[in-house]
Amino acid sequence: MDLADTARDAEFRAGLRAWLAGALATAPPAPPAHDWPARRAHDLGWQRRLYDAGYGDVHWDATPARRLIFLEETERAGAPYVGAGFVGLLHAGPTIAAEGTPEQRERWLPAILRGEEVWCQGFSEPEAGSDLAALRTRARRDGDHYVVTGAKTWTSHAQIADWCELLARTDPDAPRHRGISWLALPMDAPGVTVRPLRTLAGSTEFAQLFLDEVRVPVRNRVGAEHDGWRVSQVTLGFERGTAFAGEVVACRRTLGEIAAEARRVGRWEEDPVTRRRLGRLHAEFRALWRLVQWNVGAAEAGGGVPGVRGSIFKLRYARARQALYDAAADVLGADSLDLDRPWTPERLSSLSYTIAAGTSEIQLGIIAERGLGLPKGR
Repeated sequence: MDLADTARDAEFRAGLRAWLAGALATAPPAPPAHDWPARRAHDLGWQRRLYDAGYGDVHWDATPARRLIFLEETERAGAPYVGAGFVGLLHAGPTIAAEGTPEQRERWLPAILRGEEVWCQGFSEPEAGSDLAALRTRARRDGDHYVVTGAKTWTSHAQIADWCELLARTDPDAPRHRGISWLALPMDAPGVTVRPLRTLAGSTEFAQLFLDEVRVPVRNRVGAEHDGWRVSQVTLGFERGTAFAGEVVACRRTLGEIAAEARRVGRWEEDPVTRRRLGRLHAEFRALWRLVQWNVGAAEAGGGVPGVRGSIFKLRYARARQALYDAAADVLGADSLDLDRPWTPERLSSLSYTIAAGTSEIQLGIIAERGLGLPKGR
C-alpha cells in the first residue's frame, strides 16, 4: 500500500499544520494531572475545536493516509491527543460505528465527535483481566431493562465518564465465550459507585467500578443479546490495532530527546553500546510506524476492524516501549529514580503495557490461532 502524500494529502497536511499553529497559540495550558474535572474540560474543549475546524472525525471517516497525517502533524506540533476522550474516540465510538444500529450511531457518535461526552471501559474484573471470558458481572433481563450487578477494575476515566462500554453475562448457563452482552451503561444511573485507583507512577486515571442492581435499557445493547464476546473482539481490535498509533509517534519523538540527553551527558561519544541501543530503537519504531500504516490500510480494506494485525502490533509495541524507557533510565543513571525527572513516570507506566489491552501471552495465542491457524493450546 502506497501511503506517500498525494497532492490532495499534501494540501491536507499543509492546512492542518497551519491550523494547528494558530489553534495552539491560543490554547489554554494543560491542567494539573490529578484535576480530573479540569482535564475533562480541557480535553473535550480541544476535541470541540477539532470538530469545529473539520478534523473531529478524522479517526473514523478519513482515509488511512489522512488519519496518519493527522497523527504525525498533531504530535509534531505538540498538540493535545485524545486524553479523557480516548475510550469514546478510539474504542467505543468505532465499535458503535461498526456494530450499532442507526439509532445508536445517531445517539452516541455525534456527541463523542463534538467533545460532549466521555466514555470509560468496563471490561476487566478483579478475577477476570487477561482471562476476560471469566467475567462474573451479571445482567439479568427484566422487561425492557437489564439489571446489572458486579464489579469492574482498571476502568479508565470512570470518575469523569458519562458512559461505560460494559461487558456483562446475560446467560449464566452458557459456555464461557457465549452468553455475554456489550452494553452502554449510563454512569449516573442509581447503583453505580466509582473508587479511583492510584498507579505505581502516581497517576489516577483508573478506577474500580461497583454495580448494584443498575438498570440499563435493552436499547443500550450493542449487537445481539449474548453476542457480546464477538463485539468485544471488535473493540479490542481497535484498542490493539490503531488506538496506540499516536503513541508510536510520541515514542519516536521521545527517542530523539533521549539521544539528545545522551549527547549532553557524554554517553553518545563515549559509549558505543548506548549508540547501538538507541540506533536499534530508532529502527524498531520506524518499523512499528510502518506496521501502523499497514494496520490502518488493512482495516480500511477489511471493513474498518484491525483483526489479528492489531495483536501483532500490540505485542511488538509493548516490548519496544519498555525497551525505550529502559534506555532512558540507563542514560539518566541515578536520576531515573526521581519521579520528577523526565521519562521516569513513563518508564513505570510502560511496565503495564505487556498486560494492558490483553497480556503478551494472550496476543501470542491470538496470533498463533487466528493468524497462523495453529491448534488451541490446552
